Amino acid sequence: MRKPSRNPFFWLLMAVLSITFIGPLVIMALTSFKTNVEAKQAPPTIIPHEWTLRAYRQLFVVDDASPVLSWLGNSLFAATVNALLVCLFASMAAYAFARLPLRGKNVLFALVLSTMFVPGFIFLMPNFEIMSKLQWLDTLAAIIFPGTAGAFGVFFLRQFFISLPLELEESARMDGAGPFKTFFQIVLPNARGALMTLLVLSFLGNWNDFVWPIYVLFSDSRLTLPVGLTRLQGSYTIDYPVIMAGGTVAAVPVLILYVILQRYIIEGVASSGIKG
Repeated sequence: MRKPSRNPFFWLLMAVLSITFIGPLVIMALTSFKTNVEAKQAPPTIIPHEWTLRAYRQLFVVDDASPVLSWLGNSLFAATVNALLVCLFASMAAYAFARLPLRGKNVLFALVLSTMFVPGFIFLMPNFEIMSKLQWLDTLAAIIFPGTAGAFGVFFLRQFFISLPLELEESARMDGAGPFKTFFQIVLPNARGALMTLLVLSFLGNWNDFVWPIYVLFSDSRLTLPVGLTRLQGSYTIDYPVIMAGGTVAAVPVLILYVILQRYIIEGVASSGIKG
């Protein structure tokens, strides 16, 4: 096992990066506990002089025009279902490209990868028309299904499947396992780390999506959290603690997901370079 680096510059760099990425989250969370007057003070304060839950009470109890809990539930449901479907479809396509003897699969794989170089805004109108034809506008289905067949997941898992030892699948076939049994009972359990990594990335992408939900969601009760949080900003005044409280609520589920799955994510990243 490689020993941790003793180079002081390494730890200094890690400290700077940690402050850079974690600092804004800490300041956002602390601001949510300030009064509106203190949040607008100049120079700003870091630790609140007077701790208050006013922003969270207004967010969840007082403001009926902003159903934050409904937005939170919509985002959780849509991001979870989307991430699971991405892992399912991407894993099956990636396994076919990595293992199955398909004629012309390299050309087809190159075509799939080429879609990654097309700007996403080009697909806004075609996807909108498809959602309209399916009568999915203003429903969560409109933000769940369009992104379930992306090229990145196929590319990411294909590279991992190629690194898996062929002996695992050959031994399963010798025991009489067919392609589907081999895939679901042998390949996927060994790709757990890569799948969890893709799950988190897909969840995060859907959770933070802002432009597409604005196009297809119209009712206040159907909005996702990132879109709904824009309703917290008034026309003439800005209640910074309330906005920061909304941002904190939006960040907590992602942080919890990462804490729960971090072991699998590290495992997937560490084993991605293994060759069978």
